[in-house]
Amino acid sequence: MGELIGSIIIGGIAGFAAEKLMKSEMGLIANILLGIAGGLAAGFILPLLGVGIFGLIPKLLAATAGACLLIFLARLVKSKKASS
Repeated sequence: MGELIGSIIIGGIAGFAAEKLMKSEMGLIANILLGIAGGLAAGFILPLLGVGIFGLIPKLLAATAGACLLIFLARLVKSKKASS
């Protein structure tokens, strides 16, 4: 239970940071979900590249990077839909 709450908090912070870095306008729930999804994406991709994620700060940075990647991909898909 404690790990779930920790993941939600890290996800919220990561989503907020990604929102500011990518100049995106989202709400609190979207920030949390984006941060958690970014953390999951980074947690899947980084070990495939041989990178381990240990500790609070590396997890936060990885989740933020993953959330930024998801924002970028969403914008890419949105722009392709708008141009077609």
